[in-house]
Amino acid sequence: MTPPRSRDSAGRSNTGRPGGSQGHGGRSGGRTGGPRGGGPTASEGGRPERPQRGSSGTTKKSQPTRVPQERATPDIDMHDPDGIRLQKLLAAAGVGSRRVCENLISDGRVEVDGHVVTELGVRIRPDQTVHVDGVKVQLDETRVYFAFNKPLNVVTTMNDELGRISIGDYVGDRHERLFHVGRLDADTEGLLILTNDGELAHRLQHPQYGVLKTYLAQIRGPVPRDIGKQLREGVQLEDGPASVDSFRVVDSQPGKALVEVILHEGRKHIVRRLLDAVGHPVLSLVRVQVGPISLGDTKPGKMRKLTKEEVGRLYTAAGM
Repeated sequence: MTPPRSRDSAGRSNTGRPGGSQGHGGRSGGRTGGPRGGGPTASEGGRPERPQRGSSGTTKKSQPTRVPQERATPDIDMHDPDGIRLQKLLAAAGVGSRRVCENLISDGRVEVDGHVVTELGVRIRPDQTVHVDGVKVQLDETRVYFAFNKPLNVVTTMNDELGRISIGDYVGDRHERLFHVGRLDADTEGLLILTNDGELAHRLQHPQYGVLKTYLAQIRGPVPRDIGKQLREGVQLEDGPASVDSFRVVDSQPGKALVEVILHEGRKHIVRRLLDAVGHPVLSLVRVQVGPISLGDTKPGKMRKLTKEEVGRLYTAAGM
């Protein structure tokens, strides 16, 4: 005969059997009154009690049974009724065909002023900031970007008061006011970025943004093995310490060597002063790369227009 159920002072069910349930499946010196295998014990009415912490159950006592819903991000209306359709601007900027640009928008890969736009009918202004897959797209068609190979004995200015040959003598027929990104000495040749985008020009040449410039220098040899380590660790110059980001020997010949120097410094004559400080004066110097843009096969005195992809990579390198 099954003994009658009774209530103890705490209101817990007790069958009167030895080793009956003590709280939530606790031990009392004998076997628990729950089913074999340590599962949850039965409470009044036959319902299984919640397992205590550390048991094999999946719901902890302190856990909510419902997952709270994430707070919805408010939609921001980027639409300007007087603007131009976003897909048309993207297509005009060379991102792709109108259909491709529509797909990019629908897939959530386009941001306007930092906000994802997925609606195809959105109109915006060309002066707004647009990114596709995180890369800035230049929508302003008045902005121009060129890679110029500065020849030897040309000064880095658009108009030289002393009458010397300057960059302006090569690009003077353009109606835009162009900025040169950084400077090159008259006796240094190589890559200059020319643009009328003042903010980009500032960022590309400011050391704060860490845009790397690559030079090939012919120096007096032989080159000791520890020169690279010395330059990377830093050299004390008259206007403070300076260092390179990378150094390697490209070629070595009797009495001279060709080395590659990469740095984000922008101080005057910085490459020449660094190499001179470690006992290897520069014989000739060429800048071959600025950020992701390389000189390539552009001949001295010539310039080429940067592609949309190259401009996008420049913006990425400058953190824009």
